[in-house]
Amino acid sequence: MPDHPSFRKIFENIATREEMISLFNRDHEAPPEDRISGTAYACQWFEIEASAYYFMLDMLPPLFLRAGMFGMSEFKAGYITSVFFEITIRGRRRWFTGFCDLSDRQSPDAMREAIIAYESQLPDSMTREEKLEAIWAGTHPDFRGIAGSADPSAWPAEHRGKRTILVNAGGHRTILKLLEDLTDEEIEDKLRTGKPSTGA
Repeated sequence: MPDHPSFRKIFENIATREEMISLFNRDHEAPPEDRISGTAYACQWFEIEASAYYFMLDMLPPLFLRAGMFGMSEFKAGYITSVFFEITIRGRRRWFTGFCDLSDRQSPDAMREAIIAYESQLPDSMTREEKLEAIWAGTHPDFRGIAGSADPSAWPAEHRGKRTILVNAGGHRTILKLLEDLTDEEIEDKLRTGKPSTGA
């Protein structure tokens, strides 16, 4: 595998489809040898809108398709092609694309790990309300509910109709708790796993 720069984010916002296409072609002024070798593109990545991800998935038969990842069958240069990712970070589904050198078969997985590492260390921009919504959306219906819907007498009148969720109370024990009453530690723990909640 040729030497390439390290994985790097090249666009700070979430790219629209038009911006994505423009970013794919941003290096047309790079030295010819870098474009031919793919050095001008390799290891670049950025975030895209969900619609752009599915637009590209439908464009051509993918070179490969795995859970949360596919590669374009049209190569940019040499063994370098666009790989698209669907990744859950801090409880939110997000979409990314980047140029991977498939002469290294581990390149797509390495880029995915680099994206997660980069995005996970950024200052948390989600509000508490956004985090609670993300947890609610990611929790299996068997482990969430509405206070008082099954037994109104089990909840004080002021809490009936509010959203509830199972949380781990330690010692392999779970308790039902109002979603709005989750502690900061419980919120971060559920978002950190990025998996549908089962109360654990």
